[in-house]
Amino acid sequence: MEPRLGLHELVHVFSFLEARDLLCAAQVDKVWNEVSRTKELWRQLCLRRWSSCKDSQITLGTQTWKQYYLCRSELEFRMESGRPEKDFVCKVIAGHKGEIGEVAYICTNEYRFDGQAKSVVCTVSSDGTVRAWDLHEGTEIWSSAPQPAALVNLVAYPRLQLVVTVDERGLIKVWEAENGWESASFCLPTHSSALEACDHTEGPVLLVACADGVLYTLTVPRLQLLSRVSVSPNLPTSLLCSPDRQWVFALTQNSDLGPKVFHTRSLLCPSDDVRPVSTTLPIWLTSRACWAPSEAARLVVMHRNDNGIQLVVTTCELRAKKSRDGVNILVQQIASFVLSDTMMPPHLMKGHSSQVILLVSGSELVLFTIHGLQLAAFQDHQKPITSMWVDQSRVITSSFDLSLRVYMWNKDNKFPVLKSCYHLLGGSHRWASGFTHVESDSMSIVGVEARSVGTSILRSYYFQVQQG
Repeated sequence: MEPRLGLHELVHVFSFLEARDLLCAAQVDKVWNEVSRTKELWRQLCLRRWSSCKDSQITLGTQTWKQYYLCRSELEFRMESGRPEKDFVCKVIAGHKGEIGEVAYICTNEYRFDGQAKSVVCTVSSDGTVRAWDLHEGTEIWSSAPQPAALVNLVAYPRLQLVVTVDERGLIKVWEAENGWESASFCLPTHSSALEACDHTEGPVLLVACADGVLYTLTVPRLQLLSRVSVSPNLPTSLLCSPDRQWVFALTQNSDLGPKVFHTRSLLCPSDDVRPVSTTLPIWLTSRACWAPSEAARLVVMHRNDNGIQLVVTTCELRAKKSRDGVNILVQQIASFVLSDTMMPPHLMKGHSSQVILLVSGSELVLFTIHGLQLAAFQDHQKPITSMWVDQSRVITSSFDLSLRVYMWNKDNKFPVLKSCYHLLGGSHRWASGFTHVESDSMSIVGVEARSVGTSILRSYYFQVQQG
């Protein structure tokens, strides 16, 4: 009689199997079925496939690692296939009486498969209201009372369940995402050119760029002023916070003034005698910038060269060096390349992983490495692309052609490969002028569709998982 493997030996052998083989092994007999359900086997499969998996995700969502693996695999398959009715349900959500200026997710349910997950977004509109929407049900959760002026921007703090808005006059307000209650306000001297949420390790803050070129740092949720510093006098500024929340990039488009980088902590702990720590990058006529999401402080900037003719994409890394006199910012250029003269100047720019840059030029999406190697170019839209969503799994673009295009990443090669998958269609051109924004979370995609009569609606595409 041949010797039988013990449970520990079987677990060791099964640890070399892929998920499909493990499911087949479970059908051999009762012992193999029991071993194939071992928590550690499925945990290792999850960690190999999704390095960002954490135990907390399993606690919040599914009961076991096996259930998590099967449900998330099914969700990814449906996200990649995009078959109407089979993979997703589309809902039209209306309510605003004006144009939607911005949309942001407020939910924190990343990959939760227990039936309790909700995809919730907040929007602001020229009708002066901020509203919350349930994308799964296609319903409005709450709406604020009309404000004195049109609301033009918002940022969300999902961990705190807060939304911050600003109107066209510069009045900032904090709202509780659960019920729409107003909890704090702060009035700027002029209108705002940018809002940036920064969930810093020393406490969440709001970064606000004023139209007069001043950067305000406010506490959240009370909106108490921490610091006020001039960036570019009387010029509107855009802001970008680094992935590690240690740096704030302040950009004045197409200005002779070089863009600035601030050390975030110095904005949180101001002193009357010491100005916030910052440095000015030695580049001019900057038009776009983004952070490499897989790196703590890798900044990619698009700007003109010294003669002001060619567009250059420069990548640099930032580091803070402490000394007796304080903190010095060290900037090291690690790559740079010139864009082709035949390419229309890009109007959108995003980063992926540590090496890939996505540029949108008109209706074309082009991928480069930070060293200038073109990886791919897509011309899936018939009209200009209006916005772009990028995360570790996919890329979604919106366009005036009344469609959203979904792309999926394949990371098996040296550089990530982007696969064009399918269109999500909007309404009729008779009533709509195109999609203006797109956002996404783990289970849904939402687009802002501009209507011909000067209003906007939401179109949600909710992907459902049958298992779990």
